[in-house]
Amino acid sequence: MSEKLNLTKSMQLFEEGKKISPGAVMGIRRPYNFVEGEYPIYLDRGYGGHIVDVDGNDYIDMLCAYGPIILGYDEKEINDAVIQQMQKGFCFSLVQEVQNTLEKRLIDLIPSAEMVVLAKTGSDVTGIAVRVARGYTGKDIILRCGYHGWHDWCVENPNGVPKDIKNLTKEFHYGDLDQLEQMLEENKDNTACIIITPVGHPLAAPVITPPDGYLKGVRELADRYHAVLIFDEIRTGFRVAMGGAQERYGVTPDISVFGKAMANGYPISACVGKAEFMKVLESKVFVSSTFFPNSLEMVAAHKCLDILERENVIDVMWKRGNWYLDELNKIKEEFDAPVLVSGLPPIPFMTFNKVDEYYKERRVMFYTETIRRGLFIQPYHHWYIAHRHTDEDLKTSLEVIKESMKVTLQKYPVK
Repeated sequence: MSEKLNLTKSMQLFEEGKKISPGAVMGIRRPYNFVEGEYPIYLDRGYGGHIVDVDGNDYIDMLCAYGPIILGYDEKEINDAVIQQMQKGFCFSLVQEVQNTLEKRLIDLIPSAEMVVLAKTGSDVTGIAVRVARGYTGKDIILRCGYHGWHDWCVENPNGVPKDIKNLTKEFHYGDLDQLEQMLEENKDNTACIIITPVGHPLAAPVITPPDGYLKGVRELADRYHAVLIFDEIRTGFRVAMGGAQERYGVTPDISVFGKAMANGYPISACVGKAEFMKVLESKVFVSSTFFPNSLEMVAAHKCLDILERENVIDVMWKRGNWYLDELNKIKEEFDAPVLVSGLPPIPFMTFNKVDEYYKERRVMFYTETIRRGLFIQPYHHWYIAHRHTDEDLKTSLEVIKESMKVTLQKYPVK
C-alpha cells in the first residue's frame, strides 16, 4: 500500500469538534462515509479543481463540494462581483433589483419556468415545491423517487419523524412505470404530486440515465391522475444542460427545483414552475425567510451563468466527460475489475458491484489508495467534473484510479 497521509491537525480538530457539535460535522461529511482515518475532515482552501486540507495535503477534487463547484474554487470574476455588491449592502427589509433580473434569466433558460421563487438550499426549494403542489391540489400524498433533502416528508431515516407524516410519503423505484402507476391507482384520490430526480442516483449505486420513454411515461401518468409533476434538478441543473435534464430529455414538469451548480458554491436555489401552480404562493400557501432575498448569491448566480454561457461549459464538460467515462471503462476492462462504470459525462461514477467475500475490503482499499495518492472521490457518492479541472488533473486522476485498482485487485483478487 502507499504511504498514509499526515492528518494530525484534521484529527485534532475532529476531536475538538465532537465536544462542541454532535458528531463534529454533519450528515454525509462524517468520516464513516469515507474511509475513517484516511480522509481529511477539515479543509483549508481550494483553487481551480483542487482542495488543500488543514495539514497541507493537496488533492484533485472530484467531489466538488457535493456538486456546487461547477467551475472551480476561488473564481475571481464571481468573487469580484460579490464584493462589489457587498459594498452596496445585501440584506435588507426589502428586495433588490437583482432578484427580478435573475428570475427573468431563469425563466428564459428553463422550460418549466414561468414564475420563480428564490431560496438558499435544495431542501428549501423541494419543501416549497411540495407545499405548492399540496396547496394547488388540496391533496396530501407525495410519491417520491430520489434524495430530496432532510425534511420530514423525504428523510430516509424515520427516527425523529412522526409516523403520520412519514406515511404521507411513498417511495417508488426509478425506471419502473408499472409500479408508479400502481401507486397512483392505490392513492388516486389523495396524490398531490410526484417528485423525481430525472436522472436516477440511488445511494451508493450507479447513476442511472433515463430509460427510453421513462420520463415521458411519468409525465403521462401525472397528467392521467391529476398529480403535479416535480423534477428535482438540484444536481442536474446547469450541468446536464443549461435548462436542466428537462431540456436535454425533452420532458417538461409542472414545477422544478434548481440549486448546487447555480452559483458555483454560493448558497442559492430556485423553485420554478408554471404560473398556474406557482400563483398559489400569492395567497393560499405561505413561504417566507429572512435570508431568501439576500443578493450576494443572486449576483454570484448571474456571474456563474455568464461564464457557463460564454465559455460553452456544458458542451465542453460533456465532451471531456465522454472521454473520461471511456477511460474508466478501459481501466475496468484491463483489470477485469468487479466494478460498474456509470453516470452521465459530467457526473461519472464507478461502483464496486460484485458482492463476494472481499466486496467491502476492495472498496475500502481502493479508496484508501486513491486518497493517499491525492485524488478526492467518495465511495458512496458519484463524482463530478469541474470546468477548471485541467487536462493534466483528469489524466492524473485516471492514473491514480488505475494504480489503485491494480494494488487493490492484487490483494483481493476476484475468484
